[in-house]
Amino acid sequence: MRRSDREVKDLKDIVAIMEKCDVCRIALNDEGYPYILPLNFGMDVQGDKIELYFHGALEGRKYDLIRKDNRASFEMDCEHNLVTEAGRGYCTMEYESVIGQGHMEILSDDEKEEALRILMRQYHPAGEFPFSKAAMPRTKVFKLVVEKVTGKRKKRK
Repeated sequence: MRRSDREVKDLKDIVAIMEKCDVCRIALNDEGYPYILPLNFGMDVQGDKIELYFHGALEGRKYDLIRKDNRASFEMDCEHNLVTEAGRGYCTMEYESVIGQGHMEILSDDEKEEALRILMRQYHPAGEFPFSKAAMPRTKVFKLVVEKVTGKRKKRK
């Protein structure tokens, strides 16, 4: 990382940034070009292991790409604040971000319900959200098993 003064090294702090985010962008390999998708996500952390959960339609390009090459990169960011000082002609952006790599797994029907509960916790942290199980047969659930993660933060002093 070029700006080591902005690096977030502690995993608990990285997870705290991720908890504030509402979109995770994943990048899959598409014949030499990244195929990037912004997705809603859920997160499960057990010790130093992070898994990110996603859902979507039953078919689509992302599943074809995952089957060909299940490696993925991801990015999420939050806490954006534009800082300007007109007198100095100065402009910068405050932010927190996380990037990482891992591998994708498409989950079985038996794993769907718990994965969807994990996903819902990202958006309803105060408690269980009773989602309709009628949509489950029309929903594919997949996860990214994180193998490498780094965080970065820029805040004014």
